[in-house]
Amino acid sequence: MKRTDLIRQLEQAGCRLLRHGGRHDIYINPATGQKQPVPRHKEVDEHVARHILKHLGIMK
Repeated sequence: MKRTDLIRQLEQAGCRLLRHGGRHDIYINPATGQKQPVPRHKEVDEHVARHILKHLGIMK
């Protein structure tokens, strides 16, 4: 999955960028309070993308 597509999904679900890290950006879901790092690679592995979406409460 392209990183831009993942970020678009996160932002449409209401998640916000909390801070930039060295190799990851940290996103937070204000509704649940969950934080999750998102890698800064152009391509994000499908398993990693699904884990991020599940952890932030976007996908079940």
